[in-house]
Amino acid sequence: MNRIADPIPELRSDFSFEPGGFADHATPLVRNCWYVAGLSSEITRELSSRRFLGVDVALYRTQAGEPVAVRNRCPHRSFPLARGRLDGDELICGYHGMRFDPSGRCVKMPSMPLVPTHAQVRSFPIVERAPLVWIWMGDPDHADPALIPDTSWLASPAWKSVGGSFHMKADYVSMHENLLDQTHFPFLHPGAIGTPEYARSKLDVRQEGDVVIIDRALKHSPPPDVYGVPTGLTGKPVDRYSEARFASPGLHVAFARIVDNHDAGGAPRTYRFNITHAFTPETNGSIHYWWFNSRDSNLDDPAADAYLHEASSKAYLEDVDALEWILDVVTRDTEPQFDLNFAPDKPGLLMRRALYDMAAREAGLDF
Repeated sequence: MNRIADPIPELRSDFSFEPGGFADHATPLVRNCWYVAGLSSEITRELSSRRFLGVDVALYRTQAGEPVAVRNRCPHRSFPLARGRLDGDELICGYHGMRFDPSGRCVKMPSMPLVPTHAQVRSFPIVERAPLVWIWMGDPDHADPALIPDTSWLASPAWKSVGGSFHMKADYVSMHENLLDQTHFPFLHPGAIGTPEYARSKLDVRQEGDVVIIDRALKHSPPPDVYGVPTGLTGKPVDRYSEARFASPGLHVAFARIVDNHDAGGAPRTYRFNITHAFTPETNGSIHYWWFNSRDSNLDDPAADAYLHEASSKAYLEDVDALEWILDVVTRDTEPQFDLNFAPDKPGLLMRRALYDMAAREAGLDF
């Protein structure tokens, strides 16, 4: 399907990039990236809309089931197209009846016998990788589906996932930093998510291009409840290994491996959990956030499903509250502060530098 693109919105003109900078809540958002537009179940034949990176987008599916994303603003008088209706695969503006096909081209204008060639609405590259639908808000010429991060476990029958979503008044830089800051786990999320021993365990961090990766290992230590309850290992010393990744501006993933060296079967048994955090900036100060907790054991245990959902929801709501409080302080407190950084903050600082450099490159700068 051919797509029509109106000019890409310019980056903020009041932001000045400097060599060696770190991204924060005021840094222009990275646009050349695949972000989650929604769950597959959220995009239907019923018109809906969401704001991504400051742009209102109308979402729907064609009769064949393909997702479509177009700017939620008629090019004639800016009527929100999601307030119109669908007729087959044509989106009809509810103000003057202009009809747009899925590419964004106007195919009929009731008030004129011929449709002007420039009567079109911007459409966005959109790809479904169930249970997620991904959208590209930047230059469509760079929208390579091969760049969509791997989340294949979410659709694999070898894994069982629970999930949820939040709309939060926080910035995506702080969200990434929060997820890379594993030392806060036992304090903001006591009991269920983290243990003090884990916060003090050795951290190895590396960077591969724009991807920042943390590895941790903690041996002969009881797991937190989020792993102990679903596996039946609560209170039992196990070996714990984890990898956490700033995978892209729109995705953080973590892979946990719990090894029981004293399994009743006589041989070590490994339990795996994949944690997926997908978030799309609505603005510099608000985020659409989807999370998943996936496991490869006890797949048919409804009690494990219920516990994982409840524990994860509670922990991630604690993150939401903390990050909203932080942004409120940062934006409303008039006395400047330079926040202190310590050795465990290295992953977050590497991520902030990577995000800053990505935004600078989109502004035509190369530090």
